[in-house]
Amino acid sequence: MDSETNSIDQPLVFKRILLTVDVDDQDSTAKAFRFAVTQAKVNQASLGIVSVMESDDLSVFDSLTPAKVDEKRDALHEVVNDYINHAQADGVVDVKGYVAEDGDVDDIIVEDVIPRFNPDLIVCGADSNPERRGHKAAISVQLSKKAPVSVIVVR
Repeated sequence: MDSETNSIDQPLVFKRILLTVDVDDQDSTAKAFRFAVTQAKVNQASLGIVSVMESDDLSVFDSLTPAKVDEKRDALHEVVNDYINHAQADGVVDVKGYVAEDGDVDDIIVEDVIPRFNPDLIVCGADSNPERRGHKAAISVQLSKKAPVSVIVVR
């Protein structure tokens, strides 16, 4: 980075924002979405919206049934597309969606989605379930530790 980039006199503007969507925690995701959309509109930034199908989302029996897996995948695509449509309706011009599966959510985002979207900011909702906070399932905590870019957790 050059000295101008590190200057405290210059605003810090994010131009590629990645929102993580947790379909199991709609309240925190809604707050994170509102923040991400506001930042994207104000800064004319690109917005990526990602959700990952977690292995815990399916029972062992359902995971062995291709129709059940397809149903869950389709539902996840629908959720991401709904967020994309809302962002576009709110005035965000450049919005892309990502749906992934098969692995730890944080690892998939760090290893697969970040290199594809190349964000400079990740926005996550704070887990509203107190039993998940501080646990491996708390994706915002894991991304804060692992991601090579800034992470904002919206409570």
